[in-house]
This record gives sequence, structure tokens and C-alpha cells, in this order.
Amino acid sequence: MSQNRAPILKLGSTLIASVQEALMDADLLGLRDELVADVKRYRATGVIIDVTVLDVLDSFAARTIRNIAQMTRLIGARTVIVGIQPDVAFSMVQLGLTLEGIDTALDLEDGLALLDVELGCVRRD
Repeated sequence: MSQNRAPILKLGSTLIASVQEALMDADLLGLRDELVADVKRYRATGVIIDVTVLDVLDSFAARTIRNIAQMTRLIGARTVIVGIQPDVAFSMVQLGLTLEGIDTALDLEDGLALLDVELGCVRRD
């Protein structure tokens, strides 16, 4: 996977993957593998996947994101998906695609706040 398509940043115990452009299936699998490895490497307790730039979220992408959340949960981190655009949400509902059991938030700020609440963290501003 190209590093610049979804760079992963570390903020305290949270990893933030910011998708920069549409990802091919191989890119999504690479992101999955990299995030799971980084959760273990950095002992991260939170993961945020920012999909703000995506105007399409197909069934493979939705399933891969759901898998990332389940995998990271199994090794001790909570995942929040942020930035799903209204048109993408509409299309996902129409196609029956769900992110059941995965927390979502409007944007990165709300996602960090949600993780703080779920993990009982106090973040320094």
C-alpha cells in the first residue's frame, strides 16, 4: 500500500488513519494489516479511520472497515469511523451496507471526543 493514500498518525494512545483518496481493494487490505500491526506495536487503545474524502464506500470497503474494527477490538483498541459523507451514508443504506457494531462520528474532533468518553481518557489540549 502506498503510504500517502492513508497515512497513519499516532496521537497519544490513538492511531489516526486518514484516507487521502479512493482506495483499491489491495490498499484497503494493506491499511487493515498496517493498522492491526500498529495497534500492537504502539499498544494503541483507540483507532480512528477518517473517510471524509471518499464519495463511495462499496461492499468490500465496508466489510474491510468492519473487519479492521473487529480485529483491533480483539487486541484491545476501539475503532471509530469518522467523516462518512451524507451521500455515502444514503447509498450505504440503500445498498444494505452496514457498519453494525462500529462507532461512527461526524468528524475527527467528534471521533476523538467519542474515544475519550469510551476509554475514559483526559486529553491535554
